Amino acid sequence: MGKVYVFDHPLIQHKTAMIRKKETSVKDFRELVKEIGMLMGYEATRDLPLKEVDIETPICPTKVNMLKGEDIAIVPILRAGLGLVDGMLALVPNAKVGHIGLYRDPDTHKPVEYYCKMPNDIDRRKVFVVDPMLATGGSAVASIDFIKDRGGKDIVFMCLIAAPEGIEVLQKAHPDVDIYIAAKDEKLNENAYIVPGLGDAGDRLYGTK
Repeated sequence: MGKVYVFDHPLIQHKTAMIRKKETSVKDFRELVKEIGMLMGYEATRDLPLKEVDIETPICPTKVNMLKGEDIAIVPILRAGLGLVDGMLALVPNAKVGHIGLYRDPDTHKPVEYYCKMPNDIDRRKVFVVDPMLATGGSAVASIDFIKDRGGKDIVFMCLIAAPEGIEVLQKAHPDVDIYIAAKDEKLNENAYIVPGLGDAGDRLYGTK
């Protein structure tokens, strides 16, 4: 079973509290999401493999550790997942970026695909699927299904806010996927929104509501 890692870093907790506040502006919300994405990405990339290489400093030759490869892909679930991409790219600027377009049917609450574009070598990359919210788990499960169908194997899911229901659904469907969460919330309400949550992340990122 993949691990579920809930961040306890003070900066992540503080910035997550800020994005929950209803009076936080679109500008501040967007900047905070980017910053949280970078902080979470720092921890989520902790297990990237290293190799020992020979270099020369201005003083002498020496051995140092460097990344074995920068074979990383970041895959945001559109549209809200885009808010986390720039923070991740600040850490791994050579990462490739795929995109998955899904929306939640307002009646069934199930994901509907409208776009999917992956790097051609997705099968050789560590894939970070990013979306601010893990609510019912339907979009996360469907997105990872699409990636696996295209050859992806080493997959991580990263989100800001998660409901226990969504975590359970994702773990059941994809037990091999690690889940990184900034905050684990109480539950889903009757409209499948996370409580206490932060509202609609896409609307708050782009000022569309």
